Parts: sequence; structure tokens; C-alpha cells
Amino acid sequence: MTERRPAGQKSARGMIIAFALSVAVILLFAFAPLISAFSASAIANANGCALDEGGVHPCLIGGTDYGETLSIMFVLGWFGLITMPLGALAAVVWCLILMIVLIVKYRSKNS
Repeated sequence: MTERRPAGQKSARGMIIAFALSVAVILLFAFAPLISAFSASAIANANGCALDEGGVHPCLIGGTDYGETLSIMFVLGWFGLITMPLGALAAVVWCLILMIVLIVKYRSKNS
């Protein structure tokens, strides 16, 4: 037989999935600009292209110039100055919410 839960109470598996997805979104938000900059740098280095914040340099990959795209991806790394602190703040809030949920579950289980 299946056990019935009171209305509004989620399963442990659903809560774990929700918290895991939320932390993944927070981390992706915080590190996306750095991932973009490091990817652009790796692509440029692998193809022998110059890449810096000073301007757009031509970068031919397979006969197509990706210099402007790589330059934009590289400069987007500066958004990390905004997203990293916001991601850290979101992670702190996430941890507080997780602690509150665990305390409430523990207390309701022992009551």
C-alpha cells in the first residue's frame, strides 16, 4: 500500500531534486560569464588567434571569421564582477532556506 501524505507535504525525493536544481541554477548564473571568457580563450588559443579586450582580431576557423564572436564572449567575462557576488548571496540564502527546511522536517518527524 502507498502511504498518504498530508496536503502540502512534498516527498523527500522531490525536495532533493528541487534543491539540487536550484543550486545548479545559482552556480550556472554565477559562473556563466567566466565559462564564456575561458571558452573563448581556449578556442582562440587552439586556433592560434589573438584575443584581448582591446579590440576585435580576425580569427579564421574553418574558413569563417569568428573574431567578433570570440571577442564578445571574452569581454562578457567582466559580467562576473556582478554575477559572482549575486551568486554568492543567492547561495547564502539557499543555505539558510535549506537549513530551515531541514530543521522543520526534523522537528515534525520527532513530534
